[in-house]
Amino acid sequence: MNKPVYILGISCFYHDSATVLLKDGQIVFASQEERFSRKKHDESFPKLAIEEALKHAGITAQDLDAVAFYEKPILKFFDRILQTTMKVWPRGFVQYHMAMQEWMPKKLWIPHIIRRELSYKGPIYYPSHHESHAASAFFCSGFPDAAVVTADGVGEWATTTIGHGKGKELKLLREIHYPHSLGLLYSAITYYLGFKVNSAEYKVMGLAPYGEPKYLEQMRKLIDVKPDGSFALDMKYFTYEYGLRMTGRSIEKLFGQPTRTPESPLEQFHKDIARSLQELTDEVMLNLARAAKELTGSRYLCLAGGVALNCVSNGKILRSGIFEDIFIQPASGDAGGALGAALMAWHGMMQGERLPRMEHVFFGKSYNQTEIEDFLTKNRIPSEKIPAVDLPKHVATLLQGENVIGWFQGRTEYGPRSLGNRSIIADARNPNNWKKVNLKIKFRESFRPFAPTVLEEKASEYFELDRESPFMLLVADTREKYRAEIPAVTHVDGSARIQTINRNQNALYYDLLKAFDEQTGCPVIINTSFNVRGEPIVESPQDAWNCFVHTHMDYLVLGQCIVDKKKLPPEWKRSSEEYLKKFLLD
Repeated sequence: MNKPVYILGISCFYHDSATVLLKDGQIVFASQEERFSRKKHDESFPKLAIEEALKHAGITAQDLDAVAFYEKPILKFFDRILQTTMKVWPRGFVQYHMAMQEWMPKKLWIPHIIRRELSYKGPIYYPSHHESHAASAFFCSGFPDAAVVTADGVGEWATTTIGHGKGKELKLLREIHYPHSLGLLYSAITYYLGFKVNSAEYKVMGLAPYGEPKYLEQMRKLIDVKPDGSFALDMKYFTYEYGLRMTGRSIEKLFGQPTRTPESPLEQFHKDIARSLQELTDEVMLNLARAAKELTGSRYLCLAGGVALNCVSNGKILRSGIFEDIFIQPASGDAGGALGAALMAWHGMMQGERLPRMEHVFFGKSYNQTEIEDFLTKNRIPSEKIPAVDLPKHVATLLQGENVIGWFQGRTEYGPRSLGNRSIIADARNPNNWKKVNLKIKFRESFRPFAPTVLEEKASEYFELDRESPFMLLVADTREKYRAEIPAVTHVDGSARIQTINRNQNALYYDLLKAFDEQTGCPVIINTSFNVRGEPIVESPQDAWNCFVHTHMDYLVLGQCIVDKKKLPPEWKRSSEEYLKKFLLD
């Protein structure tokens, strides 16, 4: 019998560090470091996640055949960072100083860090940043041939690429280089709107439907878009090449208002800016899609990179009909780079076989029923154990009305979305649940929308969507006749960020929705990530309990055990203030 081939993929030292373990090209473990460290967007070396990956597979680092890091650190530092700081010198001094203080000890010593932390002596593979993004999408798509578009802030030099995947081959054909970046443009406007860069871009996307594209013409002055998909930013409006801010006075003059102070009131102006930015992003991404089609002639499109998490643009690309189908990597940000790097090593070094299409993201750590019951017993937490066969119907009954439930099952999700194993769920028919979950449980802005989970077989009945959307990465309109029925997941513009579910992807979660549909006649529920604002998605039973007991959730379902908030001793109902202080509110 041949020895299995193990490849470990790593991304770290920018944001959302992660690790992925492949066994003979199949994903056996994938998780972000933040889930274990409890530090949101943790950028550090993913030591804890790697320990869990090796433990899950029952191996040690000495059993690894290769380690793959998601970018070329020397090229990034000596080429792009140093060239850029010299180009804008002396204004680039601050960036240079930061690079010498922070990047030099980490990025240039990555081989040493990997070997030291893992006691590993084997080969280390370094695909480029955007090769890693592209590989994470194409090699997981199941498409035999596809155009591949990646877009994010910046890798080594590339910020946007068009590539072509065919069989086991993947080539990047065109690149747009720093400082010209759609991701950084989006982050710059995020900064201008008073939100946190590399953390709150999704808030801008959620805010956009409340506005009108009144500033689209001014927004177009920021970027020159060409018919071949290329673009260039007008750098007089941006300061990220040389400063610690993304924008300055030029952009304030362009839009006629100063940069919003974080946490200050949101005015209609800010909503209109967000909408104008979204319209511009849609235009640029559609232009890139057309260029990719013309360049490759492929019927299918794969998307990755942080900009691919913009599900509004994704939905518009799909509805444009440019491609027959699209696949979007669910871990599109830097966390997904760990997967792409490992897949590049598998196909490039090992000439391995293709993965089947990625159908789910449940690749993290799990906790069995015995571990859950031991936790509840140790902490003297009163609970009721429900037979496994009865659990879906029982929880479906609890869901009806205004009850909000913390749902903790199976392996954790890889990527930024909770998709049915670490989720907060509620009845989409109740209009009060939108505000209740936002303000009393998530402790976040009231304008933020919630995604629906819908039975796959009924998705097209409720939404203007003609295919599956298992990763919550497509926005489509709720059909007019159902908007009043599911107001808690229908955004102000009539749209919804949809997750479809079938039984092969997650049997227990599917059975819960099926039971809810049978009881109520509605196949749709609210699904949002199991965490409070600024906290990583919960990982363990302890994390789930902490989040539950400090918020206004009504029930906690840990495996087969149900905790009823009403049955807890009064002294256990704690203030959320102390809990929230543990997390940096974004």
